[in-house]
Amino acid sequence: MAENNEFIREVDEDYRRDRILQIWKRYSGVIIALAVLLVVGVAATRYWQNQQRVAAEAASVQFDEANRLARDGKVAEADKVFDALEVQGPAGYRLLARFRSAAEAGKRDAEAGAKEFDTLAGDTGLGDGLRDLARLRAALLRLDSANPDPALANLQGLAAGTPFRHTAREMLGLAALKKGDFEEAGRWFDQLVADPETPRNLRERIEVYAALVAGGPVTVTEAKPEVAAPPPPITR
Repeated sequence: MAENNEFIREVDEDYRRDRILQIWKRYSGVIIALAVLLVVGVAATRYWQNQQRVAAEAASVQFDEANRLARDGKVAEADKVFDALEVQGPAGYRLLARFRSAAEAGKRDAEAGAKEFDTLAGDTGLGDGLRDLARLRAALLRLDSANPDPALANLQGLAAGTPFRHTAREMLGLAALKKGDFEEAGRWFDQLVADPETPRNLRERIEVYAALVAGGPVTVTEAKPEVAAPPPPITR
């Protein structure tokens, strides 16, 4: 019985070897080609990853340089670096450069910066969060313009459940305070109080805002000049 089992194993092994040889003779070219493609693919992937790393490091240096130039007041030079990054940099740095360029433009000309943020807000290639951030930045730049109504409308849209609702509600409340509409201001500040996700530092500011709302409008009365007392008599 043991001899029969040993014989069966040997026959089975011979059969497997023959099958492997047949497969190799038939598909050796394909197997070699696949192996070569695998090696080339791994090498190409590593090369691409290395190139991406090098490009990211170079873009990081450029971005820091642009920020330094902007801080030093070298606006034109900073703009050139930001523009170059927007065209040639890796995707992440292109986006950073666009936002920073819009912010720098807003420091010089609020409407020009707001328009750059409008362009970002209308870019359907960006995620909703980034587009909302661009809308917020554009609205903040226009709040002090001659016609702040469009900015206020954008802020009201952002105040309805977006990640930037806290900033939007705070700005809307402050804008209402500026207009003297204490009731409207109170409603926006109440929403911040009721929102469990309102940041702690903002809650501390709300206490100050709430005190202003509770105080209501300040009535300024014209001060009347007091009648001057007569001079003392001259004694000799």
